Amino acid sequence: MSQSITAPRLVGPSQDTLKVSPEKLSNYDLIVRCQEGSKPDRMAFAELLNRYQSHVDRILYHLAPDWQDRADLAQEVWIRVYRNIKRLNEPVKFRGWLSRIATNLFYDELRKRKRVSHPISLDAPRRVDDGEIEWDIVSDYPSPDDNLATREFYDRLKVAIADLPEAFRTTIVLREIEGLAYEEIAEMTGVSLGTVKSRIARARAKLQTVLQKYID
Repeated sequence: MSQSITAPRLVGPSQDTLKVSPEKLSNYDLIVRCQEGSKPDRMAFAELLNRYQSHVDRILYHLAPDWQDRADLAQEVWIRVYRNIKRLNEPVKFRGWLSRIATNLFYDELRKRKRVSHPISLDAPRRVDDGEIEWDIVSDYPSPDDNLATREFYDRLKVAIADLPEAFRTTIVLREIEGLAYEEIAEMTGVSLGTVKSRIARARAKLQTVLQKYID
């Protein structure tokens, strides 16, 4: 007596998932719901924006701290997400995909403006968990001289990073500020893991050389 076997459903949300309100869905299921239909579900997309808006704002802030129209850039990021989310084959990688859209949009806009300025904020703490440059100057009670030295350090750091090739600046932002893994950066920038490591190593070496007197 033969038994019939029903193939498991591999794609698309379950009927139970479709009944759940967007705010109660996991990130993965929320993205899958946004990919259903000819257009993203309005409620699901609003929840997706709510969860990841701070991530987009943080990236754009660190890339363009002095731009007054960052909110407009963020809006354009979400327009691109809305139009292209169905093209994302692996919902689990949404965060990296979103970061790549925001970063690419910034550099597209930067090239349009032909702006020559440092695009990275120097106020946020740097991640130095693997022996990287100590960018922060620790002082419980800074004197006027300390404050002057700190300003001089950050001013010089601005120039040093601005002088880095564009690809190096991008990897520094993604690694030091966003704290992304090398593998994530490789996927976002479309280059090999070895290239990412090489760019970051060369960028750090350049910054250490330029800022040596401040970090001794």
